[in-house]
Amino acid sequence: MKALLVTYGSDGDVHPFVALAVALMDAGHEATLCAPAGFSGLVQSYGVEFFPLTDSWADHINDAVVRAAIETNFRGSIALKVMRRYRRMMPGVLHDLAEAANGDRSYDIVVHHAAFPGHEVAERLSVPNAPACLEPIWIPTRAFPNPLPNFLLPFRWPPVLNRQTYLWTRLWHWGLIGSTRGWRRRHLGLTYRFRHRDAMRRPDGSRATVLQAFSELTLPQPTRFPDHVHTTGYWLLPTPPSWSPPPDLSEFLADGVPPVYVGYGSAVGSDPDHAGRLISEAISLAGVKAVVASGWGGIAAHGLQGRILHVKYVPFPWLFPRMAAIVHHGGMGTTGLALVAGRPQVVCPYMTIQPFNAARMHAAGVAPQPISQPELTPQRLAGAIHEAVTSTSMRERAEHLGRHVRDEDGVGQAVKLLEQLA
Repeated sequence: MKALLVTYGSDGDVHPFVALAVALMDAGHEATLCAPAGFSGLVQSYGVEFFPLTDSWADHINDAVVRAAIETNFRGSIALKVMRRYRRMMPGVLHDLAEAANGDRSYDIVVHHAAFPGHEVAERLSVPNAPACLEPIWIPTRAFPNPLPNFLLPFRWPPVLNRQTYLWTRLWHWGLIGSTRGWRRRHLGLTYRFRHRDAMRRPDGSRATVLQAFSELTLPQPTRFPDHVHTTGYWLLPTPPSWSPPPDLSEFLADGVPPVYVGYGSAVGSDPDHAGRLISEAISLAGVKAVVASGWGGIAAHGLQGRILHVKYVPFPWLFPRMAAIVHHGGMGTTGLALVAGRPQVVCPYMTIQPFNAARMHAAGVAPQPISQPELTPQRLAGAIHEAVTSTSMRERAEHLGRHVRDEDGVGQAVKLLEQLA
């Protein structure tokens, strides 16, 4: 089987697809990954064939307007400004994607991020498509409202209304991507067809096989999805075979009790210096050591010589099991990796699905009460860290859930399903 994998975005959007590519290759198949050019080194370190897409994402996430939108949970007119910026970078990305579709390589299947028009590439290649949902925002369910518009979460909705809230994802997707009608005609040579934007359906209108790359254990129960939707478990990327920890990190971990991890990934507000000062004070108040990840936003915690180590890139599957607790923003990927590591969490969400994940981790007994970023203070963060590292019940619950999530073998399940499709 020759698989073309298509994704776009930050680490949480790309790493699962690298994991799937590695699993496909281990099973004797071929895999080519289309992703932002900035991930070239990571992808190729696993021996995966790589097709780069125009890398406007880093500039987008560091844009002052985008950072302000993250800080305000995309409320108000600033959300429209972000959508306009996102739309401006899409023509170049879609042009590159069409180049992959029109190249000399043949493929048997296209696996694509549900938010990216890989299904239209599959139509161009006359092969099946399999949309991959990295978050539970695409497939309607009666069990809970759509987590994407997180202002809905505090309210209890009738089951029938829960399903209707998933229309929000379609509207959000339209706002970001816009129309692909001209692109499919000019670059893919495809004529217009009804519902061509629906990534969950094949060109003939039948339902596509959908892969949900997260654990059912993170969802309210009971949650039921249609038979064509498969919740496989997380697609976990192993540590790169050529990677080894830098000496300063090894020494820091060997010196005394395990530290906590603190990092907010690509979700950083407009003042990373303030975030760094807050983290430093919280670490001091909590009386712990910390590994602080600068992330995409450049957070730098100050002072506390010997108590804080700054890192840029360390593979989470290697790092997280060595931590006493994981302080993070509630992104789907980081939440999953913290679960897999079996470590207590402190979740400080900014936006979109992050408050949902924060609430789910608290409900699962692996995290204290969430603290949203606008409500975050050094004292509150220090208190949550202290609770996470001292609570025996929280540690035992995290270890228990970690064993179950690791046993799910998400990429293995995904490979088996794809073998049935191609």
